[in-house]
Amino acid sequence: MSVSRLLDQLAIQAGITLKEKSLLLATAESCTGGLVAAAITDIAGSSAWFERGFVTYSNDAKTTMLGVPARLIRDHGAVSEEVAHAMAEGALLNSRAQVALAVTGIAGPSGGTAEKPVGMVCFGWSNRITTLVETQRFKGDRAQIRRQAAEHAMRGLLELIRNEA
Repeated sequence: MSVSRLLDQLAIQAGITLKEKSLLLATAESCTGGLVAAAITDIAGSSAWFERGFVTYSNDAKTTMLGVPARLIRDHGAVSEEVAHAMAEGALLNSRAQVALAVTGIAGPSGGTAEKPVGMVCFGWSNRITTLVETQRFKGDRAQIRRQAAEHAMRGLLELIRNEA
């Protein structure tokens, strides 16, 4: 059972839509540490539409597993729309999936700065044609921020795949 009933519901909706459209999903998660993948794999039959999940918590993992250029991390920081974009596209390039989502952020309680406070999370969603990015700021403790980020990632995925031809 995942940490959120809403996350479970979003994962079920995503699964139905991905299966209807014969699409495979890959995830690239940093601060959520696999929460999205866990919610997805809690669903019986998710192997029909979930191709793989990357948990790339360290900068090195982002670079070696997803191909995120080290200079991008150095220039913009691991928590940036540029890195979320590269993570989403890297998940596609390193899988058989047609759609991907990426999450990178600062869940806290420490690690934040004035420029990048605790609760700042960057997202990327890609369908091999378009890659969308967005930054959100969530409030709460570490668990609440991670849950909200996972839910937001799934909502963005649903929006992307519902607009697929």
